[in-house]
Amino acid sequence: MPRFYIDADLSVGQTLALPDTVVRHVQVLRLGAGDAVTLFNGRGGEYAATLDAVMKRDAHCLIEGFDDVSRETPIWLGLAQAISGGDKMEFTLQKGVEMGISAFQPIAAERSIVKLSGERADKRVARWQEIVISACEQSGRNAIPQVLPILSLEQWLKQAPDADARLILSPAGTRRLADIAAAPARAWLMAGPEGGYSAREEAAALSAGWTPLKLGPRILRTETAALAAVAAIQTVWGITASPSGAGRSAPL
Repeated sequence: MPRFYIDADLSVGQTLALPDTVVRHVQVLRLGAGDAVTLFNGRGGEYAATLDAVMKRDAHCLIEGFDDVSRETPIWLGLAQAISGGDKMEFTLQKGVEMGISAFQPIAAERSIVKLSGERADKRVARWQEIVISACEQSGRNAIPQVLPILSLEQWLKQAPDADARLILSPAGTRRLADIAAAPARAWLMAGPEGGYSAREEAAALSAGWTPLKLGPRILRTETAALAAVAAIQTVWGITASPSGAGRSAPL
């Protein structure tokens, strides 16, 4: 069933004029009056609705039900990803949403190919947030991960993000997930750009208390490393919510 994000208060029994962006999707999908859709606003749960009018520039629907379903994993997992070039960053964001990332922190690293600042940085962050929302629509998530403003590694380390575990991917790492006995309720994972973090940056992260994590004997590309680590973290520490939201399924 088509799912659409609506940045507005929603309630059962409400007749809603859909925003232009959603109207365009409705038209592309060739939906018409009587077709069922799912709406969510990122504030928990989702709404069952039926289109009652689809016109050239407008569409309306009637919200008929609410399901307080959550598809989040028990572990809150943030990804601090060094900005990568081409479409690698967008790929990481999209797949990170599908795999359960709770928040994204773009890092302007020394070896980041793409350099962003000022208005250009703001526009890029807004674009990344759109990609995250689209991935939530596709994957069934009702919570919207936030894409935070771009920071340098130095700025990010000074913030000392609240977490039970702070992990940085490093080819020189000696720790494995299995070495961390207690599953954290809240964790941050930090991944480098093409070429990895510089020796100075990695030393600064270790000095700030980040744990160097190694996934295996091979060097992974930036668009592979973070997602491989997220998959491992969800396998070791995370489980998926059941469709009803009332229980838990087997580990990933």
